Amino acid sequence: MKHAETLHRLRENVASVYMGNRQAVDRLVACLLARGHVLIEDVPGVGKTVLANALARSIDCTFSRIQCTPDLLPSDVTGVSVYHRDRDEFEFKRGPVFANVVLADEINRATPRTQSALLEAMSEGTVSAEGHVHMLPTPFMVVATQNPYEFEGTYLLPENQLDRFLMRISLGYPSADDEGRILLKQPARTSLRDLRPVMGGQDVAALQDAVDAVRMDPSLVDYVIAIAAATRMHEELAVGVSPRGSLALAQAARATALLDGRDHCIPEDVVSNVLTVCAHRVVTRTAMHVGDAQTARRILQQVLEQVASPA
Repeated sequence: MKHAETLHRLRENVASVYMGNRQAVDRLVACLLARGHVLIEDVPGVGKTVLANALARSIDCTFSRIQCTPDLLPSDVTGVSVYHRDRDEFEFKRGPVFANVVLADEINRATPRTQSALLEAMSEGTVSAEGHVHMLPTPFMVVATQNPYEFEGTYLLPENQLDRFLMRISLGYPSADDEGRILLKQPARTSLRDLRPVMGGQDVAALQDAVDAVRMDPSLVDYVIAIAAATRMHEELAVGVSPRGSLALAQAARATALLDGRDHCIPEDVVSNVLTVCAHRVVTRTAMHVGDAQTARRILQQVLEQVASPA
């Protein structure tokens, strides 16, 4: 396909700095292509911020970083109106959310009120302030990170916030060979600083349009619907996958197909994305909140085994 070379350059450019799980690189790129946002959840020191920075630097677009803390205010994210006495008018000063790639580092350290400031931006691509609606740049992507094992001074992401993330991924520890390369090259201090973009915003927009054009057979559409319906009827789930989740799963499958050089989806494109796209959207009866990752993944694996694939 005509986009294969461009995608190969992007993936290799990111992987030249993030020397870890290559599947995580593909997941992040797939989210970008699908016009989605990604939550990277893992322990400190495995390269969450490096991976997000590498993607941002690989695209010739604007990038901003929001270091989330408990005292962060919504206006610190979206912007604030400043009064000019000489002109007798207010001027809206745009916040860091007005960028193509926004890194929300340690998002669960921000209060729910501040987390909610990202809701409109992530779902609508706009920011409402002082009675005016401000459009965000395109492409627009939020890459958020959080440590799942840190509880003091953190706040659980509410259901509606989690639902705005196309995927929730985990990086895991690098292999022994990759960790050896990290020790020798120290990419966070060297390679990342010298990383150059391999594509621009127009290239990203063209790739996103190409994802929309990827064909999905009606039998695969029925397969996605059947998976969502099975989660809604599962006895261990209080809340199953919503229609927004079904749409996210279909779009992730299209992006995966494009990454693999195909203009059509196959069942594996759907299956490979179910856990990362759906696990953070369901509510288990035991935990009674979203984000119970281990139980949710087990239940979704059962659903995949029970729902017949078109193949």
